[in-house]
Amino acid sequence: MNFRFLRYTTFALCILMTVVCTVLIPVWSWLWMPALVFLALSLIGLRDMLQTRRAILRNYPVLGHIRYLFEMVRPEIRQYLLESDHDEEPFSREARGIVYQRAKGVEDKRPFGTKMSVYDGGYQWLTHSIRPKTITDTDFRVMIGGPDCTQPYNASLYNISAMSFGALSANAILALNKGAKMGNFAHDTGEGGISRYHKEGGGDLIYEFGSGYFGCRTDTGQFDPEKFRQTAGLDQVKMIEIKLSQGAKPGQGGMLPGAKITPEIAEARGIPVGVDCISPAGHSAFTTPIELMQFIKQLRELSNGKPIGFKLCIGHRREFMCMVKAMLETGITPDFIVIDGKEGGTGAAPLEFANHMGMPLVEGLTFAHNALRGAGIRDRIKLGASGKLIHAFHVAKVLALGADWANSARGFMFSIGCIQAQACHTNHCPTGVATQDEWRQRALVVSDKSVRVANFHRNTLKALGDMASAAGLDHPSNFLPWHLMMRENDREMVTGEEVHPYMPEGFLLRGDDARFGYMIRWNRASAESFEPFDEGV
Repeated sequence: MNFRFLRYTTFALCILMTVVCTVLIPVWSWLWMPALVFLALSLIGLRDMLQTRRAILRNYPVLGHIRYLFEMVRPEIRQYLLESDHDEEPFSREARGIVYQRAKGVEDKRPFGTKMSVYDGGYQWLTHSIRPKTITDTDFRVMIGGPDCTQPYNASLYNISAMSFGALSANAILALNKGAKMGNFAHDTGEGGISRYHKEGGGDLIYEFGSGYFGCRTDTGQFDPEKFRQTAGLDQVKMIEIKLSQGAKPGQGGMLPGAKITPEIAEARGIPVGVDCISPAGHSAFTTPIELMQFIKQLRELSNGKPIGFKLCIGHRREFMCMVKAMLETGITPDFIVIDGKEGGTGAAPLEFANHMGMPLVEGLTFAHNALRGAGIRDRIKLGASGKLIHAFHVAKVLALGADWANSARGFMFSIGCIQAQACHTNHCPTGVATQDEWRQRALVVSDKSVRVANFHRNTLKALGDMASAAGLDHPSNFLPWHLMMRENDREMVTGEEVHPYMPEGFLLRGDDARFGYMIRWNRASAESFEPFDEGV
């Protein structure tokens, strides 16, 4: 029997039912409604057979749309019906659940013990003390500002990481910033500039700019010192961050199409409405390590001594060594450096970049921390860390590995209602967090979500304080690598000190590294240029 034409059965039935319903309308008048429905499906089937772009629809008119429907809702089906509590896609249900509970201020305890496989390779834990301490004040702080900074900032240990207005909706920015104001912590603007919604919220800002110099650019896209002075001079701006690269797509620039540039986005970024805006892959204000340090000095002067730093995802380790050598040669040091792990990424990125470009946070943070220790300047520079840090253990871990504070982007997105639909780049965010659609973002009620932001921050720091107390510490900043344990395989366990040790102060200057290969890159690094003078990286 030949089944060749069975694939057209659905299409044929739609045509048949259209005819039948139409014929019977004089007898049963209500049939005009199904007649219209079947007529619409018949027209869709006809279009499917005539179009040339999708083979499935040509072979299975009408019926083939079911495939695309399932493809559209696949993330939601998997998230709510199929995945386990620990499947990370990219955040597990358990991780998201703890954020939602802490943001709402409801019970966040778990019954019946851990669901994690504690004897599998990769499992990690913190050691505790038989003499725990009691920490009552969990408003943990770190003072950021080196010897040349005249307006240091007393920052929280946990802050909102960089997310731009334009990537996030107006209501999302306003809710985050109002929450930061309530909780007395900082909100990184992202490289999209300071919008009216950042200002309306009134919370402390870390003003970030990248190679597009949004908020401090000339008409041709170069750095404008006078515009920077005005922006950095805002009372809300507590620190300034130069974005060298970001975790999700290090080494990439970008182009914002003119069609997406609304008057509000244009106002925040200092660009014309409706004109394509290009962010180059690299900066034009400096090209060498020494020029970067001089640029930092210029920014510090223009901002009247506010903390100046930069953010990057570690790539060529030699290039970071170049910057460290430039710090030594010029005597100019940033007040802070934020290490962004490649696992970070609220923004959309090409698959190859998201999966295979850039260094993960643990290795990047460890390297930067030890490079600064090796040069003898770690005490002049504070280190921030960002990259999937959404609960207290994550924060404790990066503090143990050398960070002075932690930032979170997606954790705070969850706190304002993000459900991980992964539609951030489509303008169809179902919760109004990552969209410029006015009707979609109406769903995000600022007065409610801002409270949740503050709750999430407060309850996360309380959990961090509880972990520090259990470890017998007076403050989370006292976590060190030997407090961290990890299972290397199904049998062996190692300490953080064995895998990620603190290298001795000044070891690069003395040339006594014999284990981790820092000296190889140090000897190949130059303060005068980022370019390699041999074949390695």
